[in-house]
Amino acid sequence: MLPELDFQNMIQEFIQFLPSIISAIVTFALVVVLSGFVKRWVQKLAEGKIQNAETVKLFGRIARWTVLILGTIIALEQVNFNVTSFVAGLGIAGFTIGFALQDIARNFVAGILLLIRQPFKIGDTVEVSGFTGSVQDIAIRDTSIKTLDGELVILPNADVLSNPIKNFSGLTNRRRTVLIGLGYDEDVDAAKRHFLNAITSVEGVLAEPAPSIIALELGASALTLEARFWVNQNAEDLFEIHSKVVQSITEIANKENIELPFQTQSVIVKST
Repeated sequence: MLPELDFQNMIQEFIQFLPSIISAIVTFALVVVLSGFVKRWVQKLAEGKIQNAETVKLFGRIARWTVLILGTIIALEQVNFNVTSFVAGLGIAGFTIGFALQDIARNFVAGILLLIRQPFKIGDTVEVSGFTGSVQDIAIRDTSIKTLDGELVILPNADVLSNPIKNFSGLTNRRRTVLIGLGYDEDVDAAKRHFLNAITSVEGVLAEPAPSIIALELGASALTLEARFWVNQNAEDLFEIHSKVVQSITEIANKENIELPFQTQSVIVKST
């Protein structure tokens, strides 16, 4: 008799609880459908403001999962599930797991910030953490750079974000510098005029900003001149123009019998 009563009680409780179960299932189903709409809506809004496709997808996923999590909590409350206690338990477990995986978490957050801020894009030439090269890929956890020597470097996003970033492709014009050693017996003003003519004669050197030459320092055997000129890096090969300028200065020095005790090239110093 007692087992029969217990079974009847279970049936009655189930029937009483059934509306809550149905409500929870319907709520969750609606949330799943709503999350898809929210994802597409957020991506549509982001596409008008963000060019990076991966960033747009990321925002869509975040919006979808936010709706799913909130909707799941609401659905669980329909069946009297103690969400507060469950979340508290997850908090303790999450703290333990998060402490063990803190580097992964740091790189993940840094990756999101990089995709949002976009200090560079794929194909840009950058200098990050002592490595210079073109950006090959920007992922959630790391960034891949192909160095000028052809080596592939994979940098954790936390390191990329926490270090200064030089984006050489960020602006159109780049300044180049050539150091020229001029003999002390030479006419400095005349030599500077010849060198400026040689620089401006090279096709690819910009007329504005105009090339310039300054006396930089007094050396042991020569006066050091610093020649500066600008190149549109989107239209010209930067290193080829630099090489042509050095050749042109050498040729004019030989033609005008200008003594060059030494001649060196420096790296790029500025962009604008």
